Amino acid sequence: MNRFHVHLNVADLMASVRFYTELFGTQPSVLKDDYAKWMLEDPRVNFAISNTGRAPGIDHLGIQADSGEALAALGRRLDAAGGSVVPEEATICCYAQSDKLWTEDPQGTRWETFHTLGDATTYHAGDAPCATDGASCSPDIASVAPKADQGASCCAPQSGCC
Repeated sequence: MNRFHVHLNVADLMASVRFYTELFGTQPSVLKDDYAKWMLEDPRVNFAISNTGRAPGIDHLGIQADSGEALAALGRRLDAAGGSVVPEEATICCYAQSDKLWTEDPQGTRWETFHTLGDATTYHAGDAPCATDGASCSPDIASVAPKADQGASCCAPQSGCC
């Protein structure tokens, strides 16, 4: 079963950890100097917060897939929904290695669908733009042409898109 994902940028990580620990009734499953994550079962959600220099508020929403096949199915649904779908394979972000598909809804809210492959020792890959400027590790979706125009499956590797 897939899991809903919410990622918030926060101004004060420890104050937010205290708040969400009380709200959820449990400690975070991951706690770093700049990041915390709760893998909740009720409701079934991957709730993450970070303090990496971005403005406080919703960073993005998403769906965490339980398998590569589930991610591919979500990718087909994203293609059917329209807009640009930007794949990232074996990316490092949020102390995890994941395959991802990014898009935006009609209002511009960023959506991340992903399948986590394993843990990572850093928040992001060392050469990612966000490693030096604190920006989001997600690709610039608006600069990518819709996948339908490219004549390829959303889940096929794309060179240079990310």
